Amino acid sequence: MATRELKIFCGNSNRKLAQEIADYLGISIGEARVKCFQDGELNIGIDESVRGADIFVVQPTCAPANDSIMELLIMIDALKRASASRITAVVPYYGYARQERKSRGREPITAKLMANLITKAGADRLVSMDLHAPAIQGFFDIPVDNLPCVPILAEYIKEKDLENICVVSPDIGGVARARELASRIGATLAIVDKRRPEPNVSEIMHVIGELRDKTAILIDDIIDTAGTITQAAAVLKEKGAKGVYACCSHPVLSGPAIERLEGSVIEEIVITNTIPLAAEEKCGKITVLSVAPLLGEAIVRIHEDLSVSKLFS
Repeated sequence: MATRELKIFCGNSNRKLAQEIADYLGISIGEARVKCFQDGELNIGIDESVRGADIFVVQPTCAPANDSIMELLIMIDALKRASASRITAVVPYYGYARQERKSRGREPITAKLMANLITKAGADRLVSMDLHAPAIQGFFDIPVDNLPCVPILAEYIKEKDLENICVVSPDIGGVARARELASRIGATLAIVDKRRPEPNVSEIMHVIGELRDKTAILIDDIIDTAGTITQAAAVLKEKGAKGVYACCSHPVLSGPAIERLEGSVIEEIVITNTIPLAAEEKCGKITVLSVAPLLGEAIVRIHEDLSVSKLFS
């Protein structure tokens, strides 16, 4: 059994989620200053002793991404210099994950750079959720726990008691996620074949699978501008689906996303709170599920040196 004291700290990117995790664990969020100087430089300080403690820093690197990343890195550095025993970066949404490879010459691999920065800052472990590319785990030279959101989404969908469900992946890359959801809720599977001529632009080509008279549930890891998900939903309706739902792990929801979702044929969009919704992003079709209990359980297991993977077996 672990003897080090468990402490939770957080930056500004999703304090509500950090508080939910702390409440689940029955502890308070650690005292820290996270402010800005007049010139925009961050001013971060730890206002309580962390010597010998087992620290978990909750900070999704969502918009404003660069500020969130710097808060995370500077806080880790401060905790390391304050003699924390172990520091785990809890990054439910891993920013820059979509830049995990070179698609053309002279491009960076920013997801790898992020891994280098987090490790160099002093993190001993990373906990994330639904990494856009699971291979990102290999970018780190420290242990990485990549927790799936599918079990949370599946439980909610099962409670809705929908009939004749077909789970649909909006692209080839998301088939494994869609298959996992379909297996958990006892549904059939379909795939949308699309091409992406440029970033944030997609074109639907074909639908592989039978949709007529089915309740279609689109699942993706990220909804960004919502172009892919709303186009796919319209095509599924054309193919005879009697109803279309959508779900995702990370609601980036940038640019025209909310307007597109509200004007789409999608009846409900189920998301998690890995990224907080801004006031202007409120939409009557959106249902938010909390990942705090799952992250809380993972934190307890890491703290007590128990298996994290058994949470999903």
